[in-house]
Amino acid sequence: MAAKGKGGNTVAAVTAIAQPIAEQLGLRLWDVRFVKEGADWFLRIFIDKDGGVGIDDCVAMSHALDKPLDEADPIEQSYCLEVSSPGTDRELTKAAHFEACLGQTVKVRLIRPAEDGRREFTGVLVSHDKDGFAIEAGEETVAFIRKEVSWVRLDDSETV
Repeated sequence: MAAKGKGGNTVAAVTAIAQPIAEQLGLRLWDVRFVKEGADWFLRIFIDKDGGVGIDDCVAMSHALDKPLDEADPIEQSYCLEVSSPGTDRELTKAAHFEACLGQTVKVRLIRPAEDGRREFTGVLVSHDKDGFAIEAGEETVAFIRKEVSWVRLDDSETV
């Protein structure tokens, strides 16, 4: 697929197309990413649903997206479309992700080590707001500022 230079925010445009399609299929749109790896561009659509996502869900979403993406043509360059589950170690990037995962165990990696030298933390997500979030790690509650965090993921040893 190739687009003809539409400009604008690719992820926002694709999200606007994919969200209603996911809902029609009984799925939740977890995330949309448009990334370059080497010489290739990838449009990655992550979907979720209660009970987990199967290959049939991914195929259905991929097929349902093909025509609307071709018609809207929101992407300048050639790309590969990938539709998948966010996985059990899904990354939390949006407020809705943090809200959905309250009470679950997460792993946090900081951009730079904390004052005590630690860079990674694991604990139960207990709160969040637009600027940060907090986890309970053993006996302590640790607060994080989002701009200082490299990533937050569900602990893949936990069941989603």
